[in-house]
Amino acid sequence: MLPLLVACAFAAFAAAIALALSGAASPAAAAHIAFASGVLPLIFGAMLHFVPVLTRGRPPSARAQKIPLAMLGAGLLAAVAFLLPAFFQTGIRLAVLAGLTFSLSMLVWVLRCGRAALGAPHPGLAWYLAALGCLVLALLAVLAMDGFPEQRAALRLAHLHLNLLGFVGLTALGTLAVLLPTAAGQADPAAAGWLRRMLPPAASGVLLCAAGAAWWAPLAYLGALLLFLTVARLGTAWLRRFPHALFAAHGAAPSLALALAGLMTLLFLGALHGGKRLSGADAVLAFLSAFLLPLVSGAASQLLPLWLKPGVQSDWHRAARATLGRFAVLRGLTFFAAGWLVALGWRPGAWLAAAALALFAGQLLRVALRR
Repeated sequence: MLPLLVACAFAAFAAAIALALSGAASPAAAAHIAFASGVLPLIFGAMLHFVPVLTRGRPPSARAQKIPLAMLGAGLLAAVAFLLPAFFQTGIRLAVLAGLTFSLSMLVWVLRCGRAALGAPHPGLAWYLAALGCLVLALLAVLAMDGFPEQRAALRLAHLHLNLLGFVGLTALGTLAVLLPTAAGQADPAAAGWLRRMLPPAASGVLLCAAGAAWWAPLAYLGALLLFLTVARLGTAWLRRFPHALFAAHGAAPSLALALAGLMTLLFLGALHGGKRLSGADAVLAFLSAFLLPLVSGAASQLLPLWLKPGVQSDWHRAARATLGRFAVLRGLTFFAAGWLVALGWRPGAWLAAAALALFAGQLLRVALRR
């Protein structure tokens, strides 16, 4: 299932970039294709992989394994609703209700895993719970639009920030803190402490950003500062502990490091968006290019070989990681540059992201065929 979700995510990214470049659909439609039908189901699938590790518990049940696929269906329904205006209201309501149901199901499953953990669960589990809480709030904000039509624009902004900074951002940070040391081949004994200490300011920053973007801008700037400091502390710790891995030309680690740099870029762009100096459509496309693409390509470089062939690690796994991680710095810098060009108002800069994505797609295909 996880390799399928990886393939669906990259297909969704490619479709979103194509729609953004061609203008064949609205920016909102392109964004929902990338996030609702790409990132969101993949994150749910990744949680199924990581939560048993964080709790030293059992693998997910057959019922739990259906949740990411169900969320993929809800995401596709949302994407179709944006592409077919006549179906919009009905499709969005159905997609939100389905997404809310599956999000709560995932939240309950993670809570149960935490309660059944052998000893205290890893502090990374709390980041997943906070991220899922943000997703639930984001979906509730959409439902509230019908009841409070005068607040529709504000609720839409709250929905956007709770999704991007809350669900995606908190999940990414909670995972990166343990995934990058693994990719670097070194243990990081300080990661658990960082996760434990930094969740309160990070979660508070997300809520302040969402509320500030929707209703009072000064709150958003305070929230962005809290998130920036959280990300900066993780980045500086990485520079001290893993300098050789971060500045390598190949491998998953440099791509993940560039994703963290992209998230810092996002926080700066979010401040510009709050000050009305950057359009929302450009900010979302920049987020996809500068943060999500290096993040997902880096994570896939490390994890996809394991998901394709679970069990004892072999020469095939090492060769697959080498193939997927080849030119990681060049690929990541291209994604990063594309994000900045789009953020500065030059939408054709997304062609750079498309080219780097095509390169990685070829690497994915080589690994799949060798399997």
